[in-house]
Amino acid sequence: MACSATTQPLLNFELSHSHQPKRPYSLPLCSFIKKPRLSPKPFFSQSKDYTKINIFSSPSLFSRQKLGSHVAAQSGYSSGEEAESLLPDSAYQEPFSWSSVIFPFLFPALGGLLFGYDIGATSGATISLQVSGSLYGALLGSLLVYPIADSLGRRRELLIAALLYVLGGVLTAFAPGLSVLLVGRLLYGLGIGLAMHGAPLYIAETCPSQIRGTLISLKELFIVLGILLGYFVGSFQINAVGGWRYMYGCSAPVALLMGLGMWSLPPSPRWLILRAVQGKGSLQELKEKAILALSKLRGRAPGDAASEKQIEDTLISVKSAYMEQESEGNILEVFQGPSLKAFIIGGGLVLFQQITGQPSVLYYAGPILQSAGFSAAADATRLSVVVGLFKLLMTWIAVAKVDDLGRRPLLIGGVGGIALSLFLLCAYYKFLGEFPYVAVAALLLYVGCYQISFGPISWLMVSEIFPLRTRGKGISLAVLTNFGSNAIVTFAFSPLKELLGAENLFLLFGGIALISLLFVALYVPETKGLSLEEIESKILK
Repeated sequence: MACSATTQPLLNFELSHSHQPKRPYSLPLCSFIKKPRLSPKPFFSQSKDYTKINIFSSPSLFSRQKLGSHVAAQSGYSSGEEAESLLPDSAYQEPFSWSSVIFPFLFPALGGLLFGYDIGATSGATISLQVSGSLYGALLGSLLVYPIADSLGRRRELLIAALLYVLGGVLTAFAPGLSVLLVGRLLYGLGIGLAMHGAPLYIAETCPSQIRGTLISLKELFIVLGILLGYFVGSFQINAVGGWRYMYGCSAPVALLMGLGMWSLPPSPRWLILRAVQGKGSLQELKEKAILALSKLRGRAPGDAASEKQIEDTLISVKSAYMEQESEGNILEVFQGPSLKAFIIGGGLVLFQQITGQPSVLYYAGPILQSAGFSAAADATRLSVVVGLFKLLMTWIAVAKVDDLGRRPLLIGGVGGIALSLFLLCAYYKFLGEFPYVAVAALLLYVGCYQISFGPISWLMVSEIFPLRTRGKGISLAVLTNFGSNAIVTFAFSPLKELLGAENLFLLFGGIALISLLFVALYVPETKGLSLEEIESKILK
């Protein structure tokens, strides 16, 4: 698979000691507490050459985290010992089995595929049916989920999203009139809003930190695959009478599979622990549920000792994160302190993702290609399939390299390429009209650079940058920002084109792209290899 270049050593589970940092062994989540409750034997036994690693030997579900300095002081450690025991945890690679992460990724990612399919299907349908009502539903869904995200839970949210997808697809396909059609599109859009919030949350909270970037970028790949499927189905149905019904109806079976898959998965163990720490239920009962959930996610026997020890240590970590905070925050807490810093980073990325012009191409690719000289609707839609294949290829490259190169290099290189492509398009319309290959190359450069930067990396950063206590609300607000700016650009594109002309419109988007490049260079941190707790403690504070 595409990510083998970055994850091959993980599949081998044999590591050379020459690549391991020389440091004393410390307990993953409570390294300052001198208690003989765990064996001092390190993860890597002191054999001369190579060591086989038990994939279930890590005592921590969420990798290592630095506890508060006051805990270290109470335990009697000096500042030197503390610094030595807290060498960069990004060097730590949590052992895992690929078979245990496939389904917890796949079924949430189907929510992204259905979102992309709606984009592709709408591109074909707008040629014969002027409808894009799902965008309003997505806006409403991301707004509704803001105050209830943490109480609803990630798994339950995705189950509701799957149900809304099914209802929306079926109602649209069999709509007897315009009113039912609009209701169907609205319901489908609500499903998009919930799925785009819940999917990155569930994936980020249940996967090992060293492949978090790969998996969440793969979710973006599923979105692009969905766009391509929408283009593909549309290319066959565009000339059929009522072909749009088949386009939208095809989403229902996939949504049903998503719902059945999420029903078979457990809740996020991290979410269960959070609810316990927040006092939203019996601590013992929620802890037992978290142990069972982790056992199922890791393919172990129910309630096994390894999962129990991992949950107990993770509970200590989560409690320490809340030790210096109030037990409950208000609804505007996301605009304060570390949460505000996280929102500026995540919200800024999804805002620039949209206002550099991408939604106009995605939602109305067919009509744009028609205006470029492809007079037949079928020709325009089939050419969209070619563009979709290129997007898929470039997203696959991002998936393969995000956990190897990191987030910042892909963002800086990709956004720089976006700015260059927009200025080339501006130059083509101003004085290079005799060289159509310039426009073709610039368009492909734009699409390719977007798919290795803003496309996957924005959602990845949103899923991992928010602090523990405001993650649900923060991601909801970022999704709302994304769909809100999407709507603004989508509806402003035609008036701006009429007012400014194509050349000045691309010049405007190019200027915005330069501002976004500056934003990335100055404000966006590197999170490669860090656990979610490490991101909160080392970057946000």
